[in-house]
Amino acid sequence: MGVRSRLAKQNQRRQYRVRNRVIRDAHGRPRLSVFRSNRHMYAQIIDDTAGRTLVAASTVETELAGPGGFGSDAESAGKVGRLIAERAGKLGISKVVFDRGEFRYHGRVAALADAAREAGLDF
Repeated sequence: MGVRSRLAKQNQRRQYRVRNRVIRDAHGRPRLSVFRSNRHMYAQIIDDTAGRTLVAASTVETELAGPGGFGSDAESAGKVGRLIAERAGKLGISKVVFDRGEFRYHGRVAALADAAREAGLDF
């Protein structure tokens, strides 16, 4: 087994472990799921009981992308956090559970979460 496949399996196990704990402790609240790639940040609020996405925001949207059209910095992640909280507020969603996926709560992921909290989401 190669190094890449071993790391991919470790990441997948970590993601399942975090997601299962988040869903178990949600008590009916929607889940704020975060994905971080090398170029962009994505966030969605998901209703796991219905299995559908309620709100989404990402740096792929032109008004959120940083210089050069990329959203790979903490400032862009903060913009995504504020936008997702604003869109959730319009739908009457104020309490969510935070799903960091396979990513550590650090850097861009933490910046997105802090901005969402400041904009009114409770988690």
